[in-house]
Amino acid sequence: MKLLVVEDEADLLDVIRQSLEKEKYIVETAGSYAEAMHKIISFEYDCILLDIMLPDGNGLDVLAELKAARKSDNVIIISAKDSLEDKITGLNMGADDYLVKPFHIAELNARINSVLRRKSLDGNQTLELADMYINLSDRVVTVDGKELLLNRKEYDILVYLAVNSSRLVNKTALAEQVWGDYMDQADDYEFMYSQIRNLRKKLKDHAPRIEIQAVYGVGYKLIAT
Repeated sequence: MKLLVVEDEADLLDVIRQSLEKEKYIVETAGSYAEAMHKIISFEYDCILLDIMLPDGNGLDVLAELKAARKSDNVIIISAKDSLEDKITGLNMGADDYLVKPFHIAELNARINSVLRRKSLDGNQTLELADMYINLSDRVVTVDGKELLLNRKEYDILVYLAVNSSRLVNKTALAEQVWGDYMDQADDYEFMYSQIRNLRKKLKDHAPRIEIQAVYGVGYKLIAT
């Protein structure tokens, strides 16, 4: 799952980023209104943590731009503004949750999990495809009751393809989802191709009913055969 944290307080931004990376999220950051606008226009995120008091603009305008562009990114407002009116305004504009600063990182993580379950997975914590089950809470994949051992990137690729099962996933979207800002420094997709080759071999050996189909030059599709 890929998150964007929009926060101008550098120390808090770093704490949030490090904490969420420990929870195995791909985390990108923006420290200003301008940077946030660039990222939301250019990329897709599973959830955006949005401070509304930014040095060069209002975070609510970022939220308005998201909704105007009909983007489906989940949004949790994180703000020191704690009045009922502020909360109602943010939620009525389309935010999925509103968390008042200061907050405990554990609560933030719980709110993120809740939003992702509620909107992306209809409240479920398990993805199922044929005889394969993915437990999103424990990051465990089983096939016919036996655990399929995957590294972190293989798991993230499999989850993203499973969420979009039977749909063609563009290779650029997949790479951005799993590697985040690293894509800005990458010259090609070989790092992703290598992980997909390994994942396909593991599926072939241990989950023969699950197949990653490649559409040359376009992307990938996860299907049950």
